[in-house]
Amino acid sequence: MKEQDEDWTMVIKPSSGLFDLQLKEVWRYRDLLQMFVRRDFVAVYKQTILGPIWFFLQPLFTTITFTIVFGKIAGMSTNGVPPLLFYMAGIVGWNYFAECLNTTSTTFIQNANIFGKVYFPRLIMPLSIIVSNLLKFGVQLILFLVLLGYYIIRGADVQPNIYLLLVPFLVLLMAGLGLGFGMLISAMTTKYRDLKFLVGFGVQLAMYASPVIYPLSTLPEKYKIYIAANPMSGIIEAFRFAFLGSGTLNWNYLIYSTLFTLVIFILGVITFNKVEKSFMDTV
Repeated sequence: MKEQDEDWTMVIKPSSGLFDLQLKEVWRYRDLLQMFVRRDFVAVYKQTILGPIWFFLQPLFTTITFTIVFGKIAGMSTNGVPPLLFYMAGIVGWNYFAECLNTTSTTFIQNANIFGKVYFPRLIMPLSIIVSNLLKFGVQLILFLVLLGYYIIRGADVQPNIYLLLVPFLVLLMAGLGLGFGMLISAMTTKYRDLKFLVGFGVQLAMYASPVIYPLSTLPEKYKIYIAANPMSGIIEAFRFAFLGSGTLNWNYLIYSTLFTLVIFILGVITFNKVEKSFMDTV
């Protein structure tokens, strides 16, 4: 029998470089991306009694706890802003970043079985996490806006301003920072499993080193520089200022956060692309 030439519809080959994101392949597999987003968004609370209501309850419970502990007991300043609004503005923004980082950081370990059996662009998985968490962020942002509208009607001293136009950019920074750190840590955990135990604790600790529970403007100058070194500090301050008019919008902090995000994202992409070629040998 003569061998017949076969017309292949797809050729699978390794990435040609560290910065090869295979964006055309990601677009071809957009249906898979949508499926993973739906899975991440629905499956988490599928067998719970309250279901998606937890999307509202989690930030609400955290906000009430912070209001009692830091506002009532510790007596920390909120710059004249109602404590519920002040804390929720910080929590909603921080939660999106933290969820993106925590979930993305386990990409290789949690999906080793799928990666070992089926081909698809590996970048699909962390991107699906970012998008599904964006939906959760949108739900929680709606809760915050409802609370903000209530206080505005009540005559509270809050002043949403033109800097609301910055919010999409701030959300992009949160996503990029969480994705970059997450991909970097995910690649490292293929060899050093101990890291996964430190990530959750480290993210929680980093929250207290950001202006989520206190205004940056109330800190002594000698400590402010250390808190401002946290790249989320400038983002949270700008996010809160846009909606509440509280605190200050420091462009130097925001520029620093942007540059830091770009660096971490690039490092994350390089490390992720390098590790994905051989991680099955170490997982």
